[in-house]
Amino acid sequence: MSDLVLEIKEMIISGLNLEDISVNDIDENAPLFGEGLGLDSVDALELGLLIQKKYGIVINSKTQNVKEIFANITNLAEFISKK
Repeated sequence: MSDLVLEIKEMIISGLNLEDISVNDIDENAPLFGEGLGLDSVDALELGLLIQKKYGIVINSKTQNVKEIFANITNLAEFISKK
């Protein structure tokens, strides 16, 4: 597991107060929303703010391919690393 993927998992757990989940419980290729991790639209907004604070990258509804970026942690890490 790359350092960035681990960092994102930790940020999701602490930033979204997912107390009953550990980094090992999160599959980086599983969907973040719906059937996967079960995040919702409010979590998406919060996650976007966390990413902006930590990495200085703005991801919002105007971002091209935003659904693909937020599809899973692997995509999110790839997007962040390219920026």
